[in-house]
Amino acid sequence: MSSSESLPSGFVYLHDIIPDIQVSLRYASEENFMGCVVNGYFSNVSIITKAAALGLQQAQKLAKENGYELVIYDSYRPQKSVDHFIKWSDDPNDPQTKKDHYYPRTNKADAFNLGYIARKSGHTRGSTIDLTIIPIGKRVLNPLVAIKRTLNDNSTILFLDDGTVDMGSSFDLFDEASYTNSTLINENHQQMRMLFKNIMEKVGFINYQKEWWHYTLKNEPFPDTYFDFDIKSSYSSS
Repeated sequence: MSSSESLPSGFVYLHDIIPDIQVSLRYASEENFMGCVVNGYFSNVSIITKAAALGLQQAQKLAKENGYELVIYDSYRPQKSVDHFIKWSDDPNDPQTKKDHYYPRTNKADAFNLGYIARKSGHTRGSTIDLTIIPIGKRVLNPLVAIKRTLNDNSTILFLDDGTVDMGSSFDLFDEASYTNSTLINENHQQMRMLFKNIMEKVGFINYQKEWWHYTLKNEPFPDTYFDFDIKSSYSSS
């Protein structure tokens, strides 16, 4: 990074590549598993490597051919944000206000060992994205609507409806129901996950099997570099 006022070389604002992209950065709000704005998130903008952005441009085109468009939940994530996750996981005094919504069947202290969050995240390398699809013409809802849902093993979760396509479980649910090939969800939801997965794979992204929303560019440009610049809207591209 050349200075605090410019993006590192190779990074772009996603809206400069896909002007109509819908962005709903949960970590830039209190609507996430910690219940607070995450360190390093100062604006609801998606910053990402240019290589990943060009891949998403093609994914947006394919999605629209199927009647949908992309919604971004997270893309580049600073290392300070990951460190905030670690502090949350280790904090015995955390009130866990979002447990019912995001980790009802998971002990938060086990979230790293179970693979739901990572101490070194692919997001921090700039080419990993959390995203979903929404019918063309619809907008992401805020606030979310929590709906009780019974899974195929007769257990229950809260589905957080934000207007995007129903994938059986909502973004950032730390649960086996979020595994891409989970059998806890019904056939319609499984089919939608596969439609979405096929779109992403066609443009060069690989899915993380424990999270249906999580994709990494196969040929990412910074496979060994973990960045720590903030997410804000005032950088100039370099």
